[in-house]
Amino acid sequence: MFRDLVPFNRGRKEMESFFDRFFHNDGFMPVSSGMGMKVDIKENDNEYLVEAEIPGVDKEAIQLDYQNGYLTISVENNEEYNEERENYIRKERRSGRVSRSFYVEDINEEKIEAQYRDGILKITLPKSGEKKKKNRIEIQ
Repeated sequence: MFRDLVPFNRGRKEMESFFDRFFHNDGFMPVSSGMGMKVDIKENDNEYLVEAEIPGVDKEAIQLDYQNGYLTISVENNEEYNEERENYIRKERRSGRVSRSFYVEDINEEKIEAQYRDGILKITLPKSGEKKKKNRIEIQ
């Protein structure tokens, strides 16, 4: 049977890979460069513990939502890079958005807590203790 926590992928990696290949040969920085998000999920009797690595990002750029059983971590980062030397001037801008969603059931929504420190987002999802009753559906 399915576990309580299931990753939800929206095909973003394929799109980022396309743009990385397209822009890589022209000297542009890859779209997803530095914008990955590695997530570890632990479970104990009382809660789920989620740790997401999001280094180099301001806390204000992180959005955390819980809706319809899905926990979504989103990061939107905009950077500008200037380089000047001799007669060469280069100014590049990079914008990136990454998002990860996980289905989490039996959570006490009012007690979800999150902290962001030293590039690590830690989320505590307390279990509600109320397992949803499974209804068997008769096939006709």
